[in-house]
Amino acid sequence: MIQSGQSAAFGRRIKRTMFAAAALPLLLAGWSAPAAAQETETEAEQEAPKKEPRRIRIGLGPQFVPSYPGADDHSIRPLVDVSVARGSKPFEFEAPDESFGPEIISTGGLEIGPALNFEGSRTAKDVGADLDKVPFTVEAGAFIEYEFSPKFRFRTELRKGLGGHDGWIGQTGADFVARNGDEWLFSIGPRVTWSDGRYHRAYFGVTPAESVRTGLAVYSPDGGVQALGATAGFLAQISRRVGIYSYAKYDRLVGDAADSPVVRSFGSRSQFSGGLALTYTFGGGSK
Repeated sequence: MIQSGQSAAFGRRIKRTMFAAAALPLLLAGWSAPAAAQETETEAEQEAPKKEPRRIRIGLGPQFVPSYPGADDHSIRPLVDVSVARGSKPFEFEAPDESFGPEIISTGGLEIGPALNFEGSRTAKDVGADLDKVPFTVEAGAFIEYEFSPKFRFRTELRKGLGGHDGWIGQTGADFVARNGDEWLFSIGPRVTWSDGRYHRAYFGVTPAESVRTGLAVYSPDGGVQALGATAGFLAQISRRVGIYSYAKYDRLVGDAADSPVVRSFGSRSQFSGGLALTYTFGGGSK
């Protein structure tokens, strides 16, 4: 016979047993859920594509460029080129004369992004006449380009001078590209350069005060097309890591820039540029 105290204890044991039986499936589910989640994550990690190793190609050498817009002599400046690719994918084509700036928007063959360029100062000593100095200029703006095919690309840049000439300058060009992966690449295409009146007056104009000092006629040009030309580039691998990079560019001043007394007396309508650099490719998977 079960006493009252024993009956109460037995009832409590029955309740605990019933509770444990009811909670067991939930506990098992709780224990199995992390394991299942971990298994799912492991499978997802295994199925996710792994990023191929990055390759970086750096080119460094000298380049010869007009000492200032409209000059007939040249200055030696560093030629630096940096390209990035992954795995065995070829490095993306970049024209030798395009400004620095990564794409921000990229869809299909269309790319849009910032454009940054620098223009050196022009002094009276550079020109050989007592003209006003044009300080060093940072040119900031944007580019838009469209790749119709791997062999043909169109690009336009528009930049604003921050200090220095304080004007607007732009360039439109197209490039035909022939290549064999990263083994070699050749590009060539036409260029049109235009600028506003402020830019033209900074480099090609003659103020009344400058006219008195130099004997040149007063000249206040308007904006418009500044030059027509072409650019060609060539890259080739010498070995798995080392290569060469070169370019040549020709611009012919036209319009108000070509008619400038500064250009006719101290400069040249023909503007030549060129450079040669050695390249070195870092990273795995390079050919």
